[in-house]
Amino acid sequence: MNLSKRLAEHLVTINYEDLPEKAIEASKKCILDTIGVILAANTLGEGCQSFVNITLADGGNEQSTIFGFGQKVPASAAAFANGAMAHSMDFGESHDTAFVHASAPTVPAALAVAEALDHITGKDLITAVTLGNDLVCRLGLSITKNLLEYGWYMPPILGAFGATAAAGKLLHLTEEQMLDAFSLTLCQATCSAEITRNPQTLIRSVRDAFAAKAGVTSALLAKEGVKGFDQPFDGERAFFYSFTRGHFDSNLLMKNLGKQFEGTNVSFKPWPSCRGTHPYIECLLNLLKKYQLDESDVIEMRAVVSEVNQMLICEPLEGKRKPEGAINAKFSLPYVLATTLVHGKVTLEQFTEQSILEPIVLANAQKVKYKVNSNLTLKESLQGYLEIETKDGEVYSEKIERPYGNPLHPMSNEEMIEKFKDCGKYSKKRLTDHALNKVIEQIFHLETIKDVREFTKLL
Repeated sequence: MNLSKRLAEHLVTINYEDLPEKAIEASKKCILDTIGVILAANTLGEGCQSFVNITLADGGNEQSTIFGFGQKVPASAAAFANGAMAHSMDFGESHDTAFVHASAPTVPAALAVAEALDHITGKDLITAVTLGNDLVCRLGLSITKNLLEYGWYMPPILGAFGATAAAGKLLHLTEEQMLDAFSLTLCQATCSAEITRNPQTLIRSVRDAFAAKAGVTSALLAKEGVKGFDQPFDGERAFFYSFTRGHFDSNLLMKNLGKQFEGTNVSFKPWPSCRGTHPYIECLLNLLKKYQLDESDVIEMRAVVSEVNQMLICEPLEGKRKPEGAINAKFSLPYVLATTLVHGKVTLEQFTEQSILEPIVLANAQKVKYKVNSNLTLKESLQGYLEIETKDGEVYSEKIERPYGNPLHPMSNEEMIEKFKDCGKYSKKRLTDHALNKVIEQIFHLETIKDVREFTKLL
């Protein structure tokens, strides 16, 4: 079975009319959600301004918009700048079992190419994003080992192939050209797992800049005729060999290809922090509401976590109780639970430089303890169990199987709209309520748009 050829054939032949309504609606939400997160990152995203500065300094053809800044640059450069911002708030969608953030590189790449070309319709954009996100999720689902052990941080690596697929679809690449584009991406896509061990790095937040740019660049080069490999995914020295060392399941990769689109299974984040913290946020909010408790009532919070979440959001414990910088606070279970306990909510404002130094929050972070359940598999790591002990000696507990935002426990359209508007408040250039409402309206009716620049011009 030539997996690469089958994937390329699938991407080239699927059209808008082949997409189920559920997939179309999911992609529209992914586009809205990703643009919103980019707008918030304009002024809140650590390191993002540097990416924008370099992009603007390089100049070039004014093809595609840096969202929130209102300036145009070449398509690959716009993908680079917007890609840096798409995940920096850790507020974009997530696939809870593939462990990817597919839209972070795919949507910036697709929008950049769409703006650079003439008369790309809303249907064209929906199709490209649907296919790109589906590929990222399928690749993630097919991997059967935690590749952190091999030194790879996979979300942006996999995301680069989704960005390539989306850009290639909009450029009408042939099957052979799509294989060339994936080959070119294979020679660019990388991300070291060292980002999970270094609390000072900003790469964890801006990493999708490289994936989005690689996707656009690879697709453009393939369109120009640059040749690649016949089997960029399943060749003897290709993707699965290089990254997974054979730890993948081709049946999971190809299951219901063209019928089931995995973008329908992404979770939209209600809170701007690592997805691994979300079940514990939900546990705590439920307990506070159910038993009418506040910060002064709680003397200890005890979480049960998987081995993966021990590494990502719990250790080193003292460092997590006093995180340095926004991205580290978002990956800190003690901080996230403490700010939830103190404020009764989790918002963008709670991860500003001033907020993460708030004495009462840091004091409450000391109340957080955890223990590891080594029986929890990687696929079960988004289950959450939390106990809280009160000053009266009462112990209350809560368990979450699927955190809020999951397709089986979804955010409403109204909540998605409010999230977008809240993110829009932090745009570099002021966006009026009228402009934000117009963007929302056009994206929710994207299939009727004749040229996607009808809404990108508002950003």
